[in-house]
Amino acid sequence: MMSLPADWLLRHSVVMCLLLHSLVLMTFCFHHAATSCSKSCYCSENESGEKTVRCSNLKLTEIPPDIPNDTRRVYLDFNLLTKIPTNAFTGLPNLVELDLSHNALNQLEPGAFRGLGFSLQFLDLSSNKLVRFNPESFEGLRARTNLTNNPWHCDCNLQMALTRVDLEPASLTGIVCQTSDPEETGVQGLAFLLAPHIDLCVVMKRTTDVAMLVVMFGWFTMVISYLVYYVRANQEDARRHLEYLKSLPRGQGKSEESSTISTVV
Repeated sequence: MMSLPADWLLRHSVVMCLLLHSLVLMTFCFHHAATSCSKSCYCSENESGEKTVRCSNLKLTEIPPDIPNDTRRVYLDFNLLTKIPTNAFTGLPNLVELDLSHNALNQLEPGAFRGLGFSLQFLDLSSNKLVRFNPESFEGLRARTNLTNNPWHCDCNLQMALTRVDLEPASLTGIVCQTSDPEETGVQGLAFLLAPHIDLCVVMKRTTDVAMLVVMFGWFTMVISYLVYYVRANQEDARRHLEYLKSLPRGQGKSEESSTISTVV
């Protein structure tokens, strides 16, 4: 009678030990994934326990997918990155500094820095190949950003885009125009934000005004043409009616003619 409860307790103890062992193993794995260093990169921690991941000068063409999610600073400078894809850093909610300088970046996809709006304090995009400024790439970002040493193309799209970002205002002074549209604005070599007297949308505004004038002239011409046609058609009808009246007997023709004239008048 005593063997049955003993067997049950033994089986129950073994199951509990296995569950506890699995839980400890899973906790260790998650902790290791969160705190281990990215492959090929160098990791360090300061006295406060803040982790820094350095992946500089490694000829990387893609952002390492295994950067620990408790990282505070990431250095990816002097690599071969050409674009930053959407949601590239969503797994790094504590990131305060991101260095992407001295790469070959020519594209920042919409939402490239999504998830960093509340944590990121400094973003370095200097010395890349960025030409077009897309405000959707900086969605929700308020960080101080280094945008210098890029071949920026300044046009009306850029002028309107600058009003749609929340970056620290001083950051936008790093946009120095290498080319512009229209070319005769003389903005080449200038920080666009520091040239408030230059309006790159003036050509577009003039084009819009000309288009509106053309449309208005077209409508006006149509109205005039219709009025001329209407008057001529009525005159022709009146002439025919008068000729008809003249062909009628004398008394009947006079009464209908006076009625016709009063109607026309």
